[in-house]
Amino acid sequence: MKSTVSFKSSAFLFVILIWTSCLDIEALQCSPSGKIKGKKPPPGQCNTENDSDCCKQGKFYPTYKCSPPVSGNTKAYLTLNSFQKGGDGGGPSECDNQYHSDDTPVVALSTGWFNNKGRCLHNITISANGRSVVAMVVDECDSTMGCDGDHDYQPPCPNNIVDASKAVWKALGVPHGQWGGLDITWSDA
Repeated sequence: MKSTVSFKSSAFLFVILIWTSCLDIEALQCSPSGKIKGKKPPPGQCNTENDSDCCKQGKFYPTYKCSPPVSGNTKAYLTLNSFQKGGDGGGPSECDNQYHSDDTPVVALSTGWFNNKGRCLHNITISANGRSVVAMVVDECDSTMGCDGDHDYQPPCPNNIVDASKAVWKALGVPHGQWGGLDITWSDA
């Protein structure tokens, strides 16, 4: 009788352990939180500098309140953005209400990583192409909103974006003709 109880207890504990492990894995995922229906931008209202996308009438874009978990080597997708006045980044940066030169290594992070301004004016280290560069977080790449005037009629950002100035791309040694999208890793500096 004792071995049967012990076996049942062990089996029960094993099932509980597997179940809690599955919950931990599920918690690490970041699923879409909603979607936005695209509107056609008014003429001249979507800045396509740096090959930025403009919202398409009727297309649904996923939104995210979260980003993948941050580690010492977080995988992300590097995009190109101008933080200068009149650039495709739109208005002044969220962190300091300023514009930043394309020659300064600055970035915007997807909403979850931006962490309600928790990373504002902090540095991150970006690695790719056999090189690393330190850049300051100055803005949010909004994953929750888009397709409106406040977002330059661009779609919401995916949840894994590090949107970088030209200075970051130069520092990583990426040939100019290949700027625009690159798999990278990043960490808090």
